Amino acid sequence: MLKYFFILFAFVVLAVVAVAGFRGQHFKTPPIELFPDMDHQPKVKAQKPSEFYANGTGTRMPLEGTVPLGYAMPQHAEVDGSSGEASGPYRQIKFGSAPDYFNTGKMAGQWGDGLPFEMTPEIMARGQQRFGIYCAVCHGATGAGNGITGKYGVVGIANLHQDRLVEMADGEIFNTITHGKNTMKAYGYNVQVPDRWAIVAYIRALQRSQLGTLADVPAADRAKLEAQ
Repeated sequence: MLKYFFILFAFVVLAVVAVAGFRGQHFKTPPIELFPDMDHQPKVKAQKPSEFYANGTGTRMPLEGTVPLGYAMPQHAEVDGSSGEASGPYRQIKFGSAPDYFNTGKMAGQWGDGLPFEMTPEIMARGQQRFGIYCAVCHGATGAGNGITGKYGVVGIANLHQDRLVEMADGEIFNTITHGKNTMKAYGYNVQVPDRWAIVAYIRALQRSQLGTLADVPAADRAKLEAQ
């Protein structure tokens, strides 16, 4: 019985060598590909020749006005009589990749706290709007993690009022919006940098609305509440 096994084994080895050749052996003819795995595709590759285009190159010139991913838009033209960098955070589209706190949420390698620009009612309203568009579908209008997607099988939706997220640094929340985490996808590609900070500010407002105490109320207003 063992004799027949060795005969069969030798036959298989000879068959493999006959088809595939010895290791490191070179042939003038293309090898036989039993499983090509889409190695050869009729697609256009950057920096490669292509007979599909008239100029013979696969690389195409970008459309006019194209902005590279990871860079801010060029300086704006005249806006309200001014030129150069816009003074407000929403007068210019920004998808920056600079290593500063504004773009990363980090200060000296650590997650930072606080907004990188002055807080205004307009920014808070913008954060509420952006939160409603991108976040509420999962986290819910109040941030309690009861958005509509939870009814359709999406699991692991965070409740923004849990202690872990209340104590989380603003910069880390910004980073989570940018790059995503666990089942949450990244929104850095379609939510500009100032909008991410506006969402952070609105999340803090939601947390304060749900977790605030009477001690958080200014003294003058607190006296009125206590009188009622």
